[in-house]
Amino acid sequence: MSKKSKRYKALLEKVDLTKQYTLSEAIALAKECATAKFDESLELHVRLGVDPRHADQQVRSTIVLPFGTGHTKKVAVLALGEKQKEAQDAGADIVGGEDLVAEIQNGRLDFDAVIATPDIMKAAGRLGKVLGPRGLMPSAKTNTVTFDVAGAVKEIKAGRVEFRVDKTAITHNAVGKASFPVENLLGNVKALLRAILKARPAAVKGTYVKSITIAATMGVGIMVDPVSAQKDAAAE
Repeated sequence: MSKKSKRYKALLEKVDLTKQYTLSEAIALAKECATAKFDESLELHVRLGVDPRHADQQVRSTIVLPFGTGHTKKVAVLALGEKQKEAQDAGADIVGGEDLVAEIQNGRLDFDAVIATPDIMKAAGRLGKVLGPRGLMPSAKTNTVTFDVAGAVKEIKAGRVEFRVDKTAITHNAVGKASFPVENLLGNVKALLRAILKARPAAVKGTYVKSITIAATMGVGIMVDPVSAQKDAAAE
């Protein structure tokens, strides 16, 4: 059995693990529990009533958080011709064509997001085994395969995040830093919840949102009342 630190034990005294909090209460408490020596992220974990094994029950999309994530992503763009200059002008950190594809195949991974134009996907398709497991493979579903590279770069830089269910039917996303005001974190959480609700697959029957948990990176999981949270998000 793992031994809990004094810091973690102190956090457990602040959180009622049997209670379901409102979104505002959970966010304020998560901020209070962010006692590490760095600016922790606040994370939203949503367990959905879907079966990820079925293609028609996949949940995956993107959203630009209104108040950003507090983390500026390093963006790589795979493109040909003039689209490379467009990407550079938009603020992309790494830009290249088939030469960059080869570098990534050989182990280059110093970026947080990858955008590709459709005309280079034949070459970029070889990167599936490298980028796929890291959640970085460009996809039309997440607007990372597009000729509008400038728009895609700017959105990612502005705080666009991707949400998708994992094998246990849970989405995991950072929604800002603990140093953010409660109002900003609440705005980000509501926006993300609305996007997840909008992405509900038609094949899903019964309860869609099973549970919601908010936690700081090094904090305690705080349970949120999923019914009131959905009402709060929908009221915007």
